[in-house]
Amino acid sequence: MNIRRGNPQDMQAVLGLIQELAEFEKEPDAVVVTVEDLIRDGFGTVPLFHVFVAEIDDDSNDNEQSKQIVGIALWYYRYSTWKGKTIHLEDLVVKDKMRGTGLGYALYSEILKQAKIDQVRRVEWNVLDWNAPAIEFYEKSGAKVLKDWHVVQMNELGITNFVENKLK
Repeated sequence: MNIRRGNPQDMQAVLGLIQELAEFEKEPDAVVVTVEDLIRDGFGTVPLFHVFVAEIDDDSNDNEQSKQIVGIALWYYRYSTWKGKTIHLEDLVVKDKMRGTGLGYALYSEILKQAKIDQVRRVEWNVLDWNAPAIEFYEKSGAKVLKDWHVVQMNELGITNFVENKLK
């Protein structure tokens, strides 16, 4: 297993893992981002995200030894008015067949190492309340799962309706 920074050539595999996560989270049709979006947004002049990829040797290719991306940790910087610079871990995804191998722990560790290097004061992420194995993993690592906060979102249609109808 090798953990490294992702590059534009990895984005097809990254998108595949994002889709796998959407299916796991029972939202298979929710992903609208494309490979082109990921390349533009992650590798432009001002990257909107960073990604670590976990790869293993792919022995299925008889002609030559190649690598297969089997996990990602996609993250970006945020700013807290209380803490200053923080990291938001958007997604930590491990292919189903690779769960339980330590790969998720390795990606998680890489994020926390990055936080230490960058001297951020907090790393934060969301976890679904029904994902008990993930919650247990995070709590055992020393993370605090906040029970009294709610995630608030407004989707694209909500934004449009608000801007067009409420701000007139």
